[in-house]
Amino acid sequence: MRRAVVEYRGWKEGYRCGYCASAHGKVSAGMWAHSMTVQDYQDLIDRGWRRSGKYVYKPIMNQTCCPQYTIRCQALRFQSSKSHKKVLKKMLKFISKGDVSKAVSEEEPMDSHVEDAVSCDFAHRSESHVSEAELTPLNEDHTDREEKEDEDKGEAKEEVNVKKTELGSLQICGDKGAAVPGEPSPSTKTVHAPPKPGKGADLSKPPCRKAKDIRKERKLQKLLQNQRCALEGSPLQAEHQALLLQNSKSATNQPKSIEDFIFVPPPDDALHKLEVRVVRSSPPSSQFKATFQESYQVYKRYQMVIHKDPPDKPTINQFTRFLCDSPLEAENPPNGPECGYGSFHQQYWLDGKIIAVGVIDILPYCVSSVYLYYDPDYSFLSLGVYSALREIAFTRQLHEKAPDLCFYYMGFYIHSCPKMRYKGQYRPSDLLCPETYVWTPIEQCLPLLELSKYSRFNQDAKAVDEDRIKELGRVRVLHKRTIMPYSVYKRRRKGPSDEASVQQYASLVGQTCSERMLLFRS
Repeated sequence: MRRAVVEYRGWKEGYRCGYCASAHGKVSAGMWAHSMTVQDYQDLIDRGWRRSGKYVYKPIMNQTCCPQYTIRCQALRFQSSKSHKKVLKKMLKFISKGDVSKAVSEEEPMDSHVEDAVSCDFAHRSESHVSEAELTPLNEDHTDREEKEDEDKGEAKEEVNVKKTELGSLQICGDKGAAVPGEPSPSTKTVHAPPKPGKGADLSKPPCRKAKDIRKERKLQKLLQNQRCALEGSPLQAEHQALLLQNSKSATNQPKSIEDFIFVPPPDDALHKLEVRVVRSSPPSSQFKATFQESYQVYKRYQMVIHKDPPDKPTINQFTRFLCDSPLEAENPPNGPECGYGSFHQQYWLDGKIIAVGVIDILPYCVSSVYLYYDPDYSFLSLGVYSALREIAFTRQLHEKAPDLCFYYMGFYIHSCPKMRYKGQYRPSDLLCPETYVWTPIEQCLPLLELSKYSRFNQDAKAVDEDRIKELGRVRVLHKRTIMPYSVYKRRRKGPSDEASVQQYASLVGQTCSERMLLFRS
């Protein structure tokens, strides 16, 4: 399998912020990713990184004007709010009766999850001009490999395998727990705390149910698994799933799930037909290529109407680099989701035409939302909220085949920007501590953010970043098509030292990724 190859670009300071309109307040680090495994990117976003096309960036949290905290929703435990259900009902009414009521709930502060990413101009100026040949390793230099290093590596692998085993058992039960401050960074670890005596029912456990209902649900899950529809380019078989759900609906007063709204069968005389198709965007599938122009036209209208871009700004080139290009390598392991891992476009087709596209990455532990664009003529459908709910349902669907995949990442939560606080409405959700990279329930973070826009969420004063850089010499380098540890490259390097830059890179990506990814050196 091809290894990740990156070019570290260092810090970018004093550029315009799209959240507070500060002309010189934004500070971030970035790197150009020529290729990247889905596990590498999963580990990077669990350290506060995010991608815009092939450019991967990380806000320098204690220095940037608007700190951006990575936020994830625990999809298996997701509870829809009244405003979420209003949006789902609004879509059902529109499909069934053509109702175009434009009343929007006051609880919907924003209609689409837009990231200002880094400034796109910065990302494009940073585009790499290194040739493909230079990026292809020919051999690996094992000079300077001491026996101790090999032993350490073996022990590290053993430890990782043990952790993975432990995490796997926790991930499968991920719908029962919530993140606890002070836990290690791997994205899926969840700790379950029972209630104190006299404090009521244990909310981390499902309510008591009849054995008959449980048997029906198991039967339904088996049927759904056989009918799974995440296949490349095929529409989600909403009608068939809806019939199964309806037939298995228990007579109890359980609250409706989002699936009960999304997969409900439309009446025979429904005025509209909605289909959702998942197409691989990188490498581009035949379905993606066939719909590229139509998708681009939706993006162009969205940028011009919603974001007031001039007509010459949302070009095909910009669209391709920003939302179609991806460094993620496509992977299709037998124990993964049927559509595989990597980068995709989730297309919303209404009566045979695209009205919205959700750009997503499917990773080992999560579905990561990258961007959403839609036809402004359908703004009344609150497509930003609707697509987020569909992506949560999609995450739960993928979880049935890939048990580790149980989170929905929504990008960054920016408390200092009121219009970006809407992401905190998808509960339960966690924010990533910017210093120790542990997940903390958002309810515990909000009081801290009210006091200061930058905050360490981990309240254990002794806790540190468990994956902090410990051995700089073990950072993997790609130089003249040869893979070598930085300790070897450093001795061979001619000219001024680059140790400060490599130290900065390694401290931001962590020891694990720095030993797995290849840092390109010319």
